[in-house]
Amino acid sequence: MALSADDVANLARLARIELTEAELEVLAPQLDVILESVARVSEVAAQDIPPTSHALPLSNVMRKDENVPCLTPEQALSGAPAAEEQRFRVPRILSEEA
Repeated sequence: MALSADDVANLARLARIELTEAELEVLAPQLDVILESVARVSEVAAQDIPPTSHALPLSNVMRKDENVPCLTPEQALSGAPAAEEQRFRVPRILSEEA
């Protein structure tokens, strides 16, 4: 079933997209090719193959959440040019008061 320019115009109206006559004539065959390709893929899909979002199974690699020794506040701030109340002191970049 080939799409006509009228079919594409109806789809454009439903999508609230304004298309010129020239655009309709160009888009109709292009959309027809897309629909044929989707139909071909649908023919290949077998009932015994479950639908998937990825060709290969995905697994998230996570490390175990363990407490490990870390820097003390004094060690972390030892190289800072300025510190205040155990925090890095940086120049104010906004004119608003905090």
